[in-house]
Amino acid sequence: MDFALKTQNPLQLFSSYTKYSPKFSHKLFTIKCSSVSTEATPSGSAKKPWKVSDARLVLEDGSIWKAKSFGASGTQVGEVVFNTSLTGYQEILTDPSYAGQFVLMTNPHIGNTGVNFDDEESAQCFLAGLVIRSLSPSTSNWRCKQTLDDYLAARNIMGIYDVDTRAITRRLREDGSLIGVLSTEELKTDEELLKISRSWNIVGVDLISPVSCKAPYEWVDRTDSEFEFNTDGRKGESFKVVAYDFGIKHNILRRLASYGCKITVVPSKWPASEILKMKPDGVLFSNGPGDPSAIPYAVETVKEIIGKLPVFGICMGHQLLGQALGGKTYKMKFGHHGGNHPVRNNLNGRVEISAQNHNYAVDPASLPEGVEVTHVNLNDGSCAGFAFPKRKLMSLQYHPEASPGPHDSDTVFRDFIQLMRQAKQKA
Repeated sequence: MDFALKTQNPLQLFSSYTKYSPKFSHKLFTIKCSSVSTEATPSGSAKKPWKVSDARLVLEDGSIWKAKSFGASGTQVGEVVFNTSLTGYQEILTDPSYAGQFVLMTNPHIGNTGVNFDDEESAQCFLAGLVIRSLSPSTSNWRCKQTLDDYLAARNIMGIYDVDTRAITRRLREDGSLIGVLSTEELKTDEELLKISRSWNIVGVDLISPVSCKAPYEWVDRTDSEFEFNTDGRKGESFKVVAYDFGIKHNILRRLASYGCKITVVPSKWPASEILKMKPDGVLFSNGPGDPSAIPYAVETVKEIIGKLPVFGICMGHQLLGQALGGKTYKMKFGHHGGNHPVRNNLNGRVEISAQNHNYAVDPASLPEGVEVTHVNLNDGSCAGFAFPKRKLMSLQYHPEASPGPHDSDTVFRDFIQLMRQAKQKA
């Protein structure tokens, strides 16, 4: 094989022709190179016909990661966390619990199914940005309406790819979650971005108020028929539930509706006195982003309601219940984010695979007498759920409604129904 190279221009197009050699039975290729015209950039340098690194992720530990951008451009600060889910990136993008965070996907190939408007878990994207290894250049799914790149750009969300996500994940596992800055702005120096990362802190910030609804509304939609696999315990009853929106996911509401609940969603700062006037059968305290200690108003609301009505807390709601009972919460090293966390259900001995998304946990040793730890995360032994029968409350640290899955813990909604049923029978 011989090469005819023109060295005047480093950017070449290759064309080939074949030549037969009697010595060998296979074909030999001769590569000819021809120069291509290149469009000059404003700086005077040649514009490459492929995308080059045009973004940086600067972490507070001083490490700088060059990458290629997609979605929106600019500069954004956030806490970097990794998610181990193999699928469901659209549900992750629209989960309000990721507000203030950059989500790094450990699954390397993202974007191949595009996005659709049926899988969204909220009305908008609240996360700070998306970090992935490989961005799919094409989409292949019958429900696809838009590419991931266009979807993020339309929602002003930054994304980067062609970055070593495995190395960053190891760093986060060893050092814990880190504050980082994403930027596509060439004029900003690495030192400026590092200064931004070290001057911002997610701890103690109220991230719930911006993601909560602004006024009460009724929810009626149920999950699709393919999701209707847990029918035990449904007797055609109807229960009136008030759901506090701390960043609630739509599928929580769909699952409650599928179990026969009539749901009113209220803002995070809605007074407990107004809830009690509504005389619901139960109250749900939803998932949400950030530090539970940053929203003392929510803890006070929970205190006023528990013991008077059956309550169910999910994620942030679980942590608020813990604090309202006098327990303590703490920030985890790198949190739980993914759709493959094993949890032991102490009530029946089953091991359930769960979807989780939280950076804080409840210290079970700080909970009062009478509280029973019902679920334990088998990865680290942290409290994944508790119940207090005397006060008519139950909670989970993870997502039983998980969309796209797993669905092992969906029966917890049946348990909430039973809790409300028992309260009605005693009334």
